[in-house]
Amino acid sequence: MIFDGGTFQFGNHTFRSHGDHGLGPVDMARSIIKSSNVYYYSLANEMGVDLMHEQLEPFGFGRKTGIDVEGEVTGLLPSTAWKRKAYKKPELQKWYAGETISLGIGQGYNNFTMLQLASATATLVSGGQRYKPRLVREVEDVATGERRPTSSVALPPLPLKPEHVELINRALYGVTQEGTSVRSYLGAPYKTGGKTGTAQAVGIRQNEKYNAAKLEEHKRDHSLYMAFAPLEAPTIALAIVVENAGFGSEAAAPISRRVFDYALSGLWPSDEDIALTREGKSGPPVGKQRPAAEVTLPGATTVLPALAAASAPSVQKVAQGSAETGGAR
Repeated sequence: MIFDGGTFQFGNHTFRSHGDHGLGPVDMARSIIKSSNVYYYSLANEMGVDLMHEQLEPFGFGRKTGIDVEGEVTGLLPSTAWKRKAYKKPELQKWYAGETISLGIGQGYNNFTMLQLASATATLVSGGQRYKPRLVREVEDVATGERRPTSSVALPPLPLKPEHVELINRALYGVTQEGTSVRSYLGAPYKTGGKTGTAQAVGIRQNEKYNAAKLEEHKRDHSLYMAFAPLEAPTIALAIVVENAGFGSEAAAPISRRVFDYALSGLWPSDEDIALTREGKSGPPVGKQRPAAEVTLPGATTVLPALAAASAPSVQKVAQGSAETGGAR
């Protein structure tokens, strides 16, 4: 438990939260639900960069996942050893304690891909089960028509304590019930967990305040959201970024709601809803949702088979496959 007064002071530098108002007493669960930057500034300061690296590296940060598509990048999970190798000048090789603070909220030297975030989310909420992600579900022989499913490569699980996983999952569920993504999940027929985030596109000086209206679009913050569903037995994990769109609750979280409605309930949003979501103005779905299997994409003359395949009955098959290994994918 710490006291979130809205700022965290380290030396002569003030690290700010969302605005200058604080959340008061904050524990781990409340820090997730209400998005307390100060809690994680404090936690990062207590842990130090090398312990953070040690804890995060097994989740796949700072290395390629090995997905079956070219062009994947490594990202960056910083450590004191990394900095000594990355810079030639001795004065730049030193790790300064103040550099650790912003790592607590995913900023600073941290550089992760959406795939790494989705994979780490799946590992966490499934209790430590890890899989090598894949893009191809099956390979078809064009001569014989024979289809050969590709299999998920199970990696050694992480030894996460069940009570710790339960605490985090419940807190992530709380984000959708009383936290930063509550508006997007009003009326949802399933339980899900998630976490909003914001990634800086440009740095802001210590004495300046972020004002999106005064910045060119390409300099505005990116909107992030990671999520999983269903809460009781996760089968889907995702991570979304909407570039230069601001807070995660405004742009990325509403998109995740549409993804889960589609994958879990087999529903396609109304045209009105799609238009609002494109403009970053959506919350819960508006208008009449349609069965996904009945939707024809623009330019198509028949229902796209992939849409029908992603409707609820097929998702149940995917869920059964995940349940056999106990992991979210």
